[in-house]
Amino acid sequence: MDGWFVKYFVPRLVQSAFEEDIGAGDITTGAVLTGGEEVGFAQAVAKSALVVAGIDVLKEVFLCLDGDLQFAGGREDGQMAAPGDLLAEISGRLSSILIAERVALNFFQRMCGIATMTRRFVDEIKGTQTKIVDTRKTVPGLRVLDKYAVRMGGGFNHRFGLYDGVLIKDNHIAAAGGISHAVERVRGRIPHTLKLEVEVRNLKEVEEALASGVDVIMLDNMSIEEMRGAVSLVRGKVPLEASGNVNLSNVKQIAETGVDFISVGALTHSVVASDISLQIRGQD
Repeated sequence: MDGWFVKYFVPRLVQSAFEEDIGAGDITTGAVLTGGEEVGFAQAVAKSALVVAGIDVLKEVFLCLDGDLQFAGGREDGQMAAPGDLLAEISGRLSSILIAERVALNFFQRMCGIATMTRRFVDEIKGTQTKIVDTRKTVPGLRVLDKYAVRMGGGFNHRFGLYDGVLIKDNHIAAAGGISHAVERVRGRIPHTLKLEVEVRNLKEVEEALASGVDVIMLDNMSIEEMRGAVSLVRGKVPLEASGNVNLSNVKQIAETGVDFISVGALTHSVVASDISLQIRGQD
């Protein structure tokens, strides 16, 4: 993970999480470890098969709370881990490890879950030229982490927000009075460096979007047969993105239609956190 990102973005995110979780203090740890200076080590261990994502975030959570803790990673981002594999080891004050544990795992388990699910989609379409991309359906405040995790799983990022790409959707089209009108208005108001993508629902709208000179066409909730028709109609003139009701059961069939991208909202909006435990293993 980029150094600037860990240095400037993650600490602010972690601090907010600590304020929410710790509040005035950890009552339980304060009572159990009355001295507060007991030292030892804990290990983060995979309890299910997963793709690692967020090791640097895991580390930063512990060090943000206590800079004297020692952190050793057992796996790198993007690597597979099997049940029982050591992911990281943290040593130092046990009170600090216990206080930071839940915040650390909340970030790490979510990121690994996203990367693991992304890898499943990517593996499902192997042998095709199609790429799996994410969406803006992320938890507010966690988008950068979510999208990083998608990349660690082998997927690609769609636009990060409303500010870095144009995507004219059905409601924009309805408000403007049609695809052509919407595209014309946008073209006159955006920098030439920005790509313009438009969402379509049928082959007639594919034709209109193509005639309007858009850069990318999103095929929204189309059937497999309609997607094949769109690929045949466009003939590689612009990239095609399939979207809507994509799952592991149909993603290979969608990819085989010849679309260039498949966007999957479930990568981030329906995350199943990876099963990871943090266990105190010793006390000095």
